Amino acid sequence: MTSNLVVRDAAVVWHPFTQVELADPPLPVAAARGTRLILEDGTQLIDGVSSWWCNIHGHGHPELIRAAATQMEELDHVIFAGFTHEPAVSLAEELTAVLPHRFDKVFFTENGSSAVEVALKIAVQYWHNQGQHRTRIVALDHSYHGDTFGAMAAGARGIFARPFEEMLFGVERLSTEGTERDLATCRSLCASGQAAAFIFEPGVQGAGGMRMYSPAVLDSYLEVFREHGVLCIADEVMTGFGRTGPLFACSELQNAPDIICLSKGLTGGTLPLAVTACRNQVFDAFRSREPAHTFFHGHTYTANPIACAVARASLRLTLNPQCTARRDHIAQRHTALLARLAEFPHISDPRASGTILAFDVRVSLERGYTSSISQLAQRFFRERGVLIRPLGSVVYFMPPYCISDEELDAVYAALIEFCRFIRESCHTNAAQTA
Repeated sequence: MTSNLVVRDAAVVWHPFTQVELADPPLPVAAARGTRLILEDGTQLIDGVSSWWCNIHGHGHPELIRAAATQMEELDHVIFAGFTHEPAVSLAEELTAVLPHRFDKVFFTENGSSAVEVALKIAVQYWHNQGQHRTRIVALDHSYHGDTFGAMAAGARGIFARPFEEMLFGVERLSTEGTERDLATCRSLCASGQAAAFIFEPGVQGAGGMRMYSPAVLDSYLEVFREHGVLCIADEVMTGFGRTGPLFACSELQNAPDIICLSKGLTGGTLPLAVTACRNQVFDAFRSREPAHTFFHGHTYTANPIACAVARASLRLTLNPQCTARRDHIAQRHTALLARLAEFPHISDPRASGTILAFDVRVSLERGYTSSISQLAQRFFRERGVLIRPLGSVVYFMPPYCISDEELDAVYAALIEFCRFIRESCHTNAAQTA
């Protein structure tokens, strides 16, 4: 029987990344606690993707709820142009104290795409304010930086961006292999004086397929770009706050970025908030008696006090040694599972980075983001009490840090069962074809 809520939803709601003619009806969620989503009919699902990678401490965490409620009683919101408040200033102080390398100034927005958009605009205007026409953006193959126009242009071209191709600015691409050809491209761009910025997801390319690559590759690029003054932007929207192991993935780099973008785990998955932080060297290019040198960008809910207060509470939880130990434990258990996954012939490249576990399903179905493996896998895992959302034929698991060993066992059992299901399905299809 179809839920009344789902019927009402179909009449008035447009869901993201969803083709209504092909997708299953949305699941009606009534509540959430810890790692569990509780559906309208009482069914419980382990949130295997941390609700799009942001819910790092679990749902309904009492400290985050308390921080939001306390702040709401004092100050709900105020325009942030010409005003300031304690939650925003304290959060900026606490973030700059723990960010790797050195970042001095914090610009607030509400989501990862906006944080990236701000970074790209800062980079281009940085050169404009100094009288230099440098507008070329350099990015990695298979990258994803968001869905607003600038972020979309910086990301890899594909089905997401196809209708807007002619409206997107050109981007120079480098591979995650760090070949001599890539390094020659870096040097050529630097020699031309056209490159404004290099943007990258450090260590793991999320929506591009959970692609994992060596920090040494990035360092080789950063060394060239930093030598020639090209601004380097670390997009840590997904990787930040411990997701790949260290608190921030770019802490593994020898060469420091100039700008960093943060969101998702910033508030522990409770409220929208994002940050673009930069060095004073970048900020000083906007410090001027000339009004035109102002960075004319802002959002209605910039530095919302409630979101900032929750982000401070979430950061305290993330820095707690118990949270660090739990992340390390999940990473160790993920790594221990890789050998078992590698035994299955139709599973390729099982990989892990911190609390991220992923593998590719290689069968005679279409590949890429629209692969039918995605919907098949979602249904399979849902029947076993686990919520996942594959990136096409890439199946991944990225749990909240509070997940228990018993829950990890349940998820791993479902993963192994899925791999067996794929193997048996392929054998059956081969026998029927023969």
